[in-house]
Amino acid sequence: MSSPLLPVLPPRLDLGMVAAASRVHPELVRRFVELGLVPARADASGRLWFTTDAPEQVRRIVRLHADLALNYAGVALVIDLLARIDVLEGRRSVVRSGRETPPWR
Repeated sequence: MSSPLLPVLPPRLDLGMVAAASRVHPELVRRFVELGLVPARADASGRLWFTTDAPEQVRRIVRLHADLALNYAGVALVIDLLARIDVLEGRRSVVRSGRETPPWR
């Protein structure tokens, strides 16, 4: 007799956990969610849930805002550019390894 597979839920953190791990006030985390800087999902009761990398994202936002004196729109732009750089560096390493033909050939 086979048993049905249970869905595997990814690890998740609530608002308080993210705030504590990031060492910021929960309202600041909520503001980052409202600004679209940190992704979160709300359940049926409205409680926010985050992925396990959310505390690092919050700390990065706080650092960029404080150290570079960027407003949150500037922080969003920098985060987007850093993500694009990561993608391009990944492509570059694939091309250099010979696993892919460069688009210019």
